Amino acid sequence: MNRNKRIYLSPPHMTGREKEFIADAFQTNMIAPLGPNVDRFEKDVMDYTNMSGAVAVSSGTAAIHLALRLLDVKANDRVFCSTFTFIASANPILYQSGVPVFIDSEPETWNMSPDALLTAFKEAEAEGVLPKAVIVVHLYGQSAKMDEILEICDHYKVPVIEDAAESLGSLYKHHKSGSMGKFGVYSFNGNKIITTSGGGMLVSNDLKALDQARFLATQARDKALHYEHSQTGYNYRMSNILAGVGIAQMEVINERVDQKKAIFNRYQRELGGLKGLSFMEEAKGTLHNRWLSTLLLDSELYACTPEEIVIELEKENIESRPLWKPLHLQPLFKSNKFYPHTKDRRISEELYENGLCLPSGTGMTNLEQKRVIEALEMLLLKKSQPSILHA
Repeated sequence: MNRNKRIYLSPPHMTGREKEFIADAFQTNMIAPLGPNVDRFEKDVMDYTNMSGAVAVSSGTAAIHLALRLLDVKANDRVFCSTFTFIASANPILYQSGVPVFIDSEPETWNMSPDALLTAFKEAEAEGVLPKAVIVVHLYGQSAKMDEILEICDHYKVPVIEDAAESLGSLYKHHKSGSMGKFGVYSFNGNKIITTSGGGMLVSNDLKALDQARFLATQARDKALHYEHSQTGYNYRMSNILAGVGIAQMEVINERVDQKKAIFNRYQRELGGLKGLSFMEEAKGTLHNRWLSTLLLDSELYACTPEEIVIELEKENIESRPLWKPLHLQPLFKSNKFYPHTKDRRISEELYENGLCLPSGTGMTNLEQKRVIEALEMLLLKKSQPSILHA
């Protein structure tokens, strides 16, 4: 076993077919943004997610920004957003000069708490200022409780943006993740379950809105022989070359989900016997794509923090990572309002303080995963209290 080879958290995994679509773009000189690869990639994602339309853009962040723009979020408008997520979920709210209001997680899925969301809505209604949108994140590939969340949002007639950047391939009660809200957003960043190096997709059943998204994403150029502009636009469209990578990647999306699940199952099987260690469960009625294998440590049983484990694994040339630091704890958002799951529990903070992401790349070999398991097991046993043994 080569212990000098670095094991990354979730590196790209190419099929080899990507070169064919890239070569075609070169042979036809379709190098500039847009082209047949973009059209096909959009159709592939649209068909896979059972949506009416899709727009390929430069990043998942760009897709969220376009969704907020389409929903007419303006200066000082409130947008409710999951707090337990990467900052890219909330930054686009600031692009529109809106005000993020952060909603805590709940313990079953680790995603947006319907209880906290309802509390936030009731207070907003009492103040006479409802949010313009709700951004719900499907974290690490686990779907949020969409029935409850959509029921609340529908009651208040507030549209939902699904940040499914991490959950392409997941299911919620037979619905594809990202297909249940007004808009769905996917990311094809280099660490995602499939990748285009960098890129994203906005999906919706509102084709008129998606036409407007295409217009805004190509510098909002009005129809004229000269360059005419009456609105602010963005340079957000995906390259025809990168879309070729996406076509080949979409061909193996189901295979990648199966591989991710196999990696998770191996971790759970080999490490599940350690006391004080628990894995992110798959919610009832869902299919979890297991983008990253994640676990929680019982701080009373182990004399170490997730950050310390990350540092120790790094010494073994193994990349790991703590769970997301909640956005309401970030210095950028120190003045923004936050709604906890209950008066006495802040689930997102508990998860951050006790959670760890393990290497989950689909190109990782069984021997490499064994190396991760052995390194983590040895570290945990070393850091455990004297009475902790295998169950």
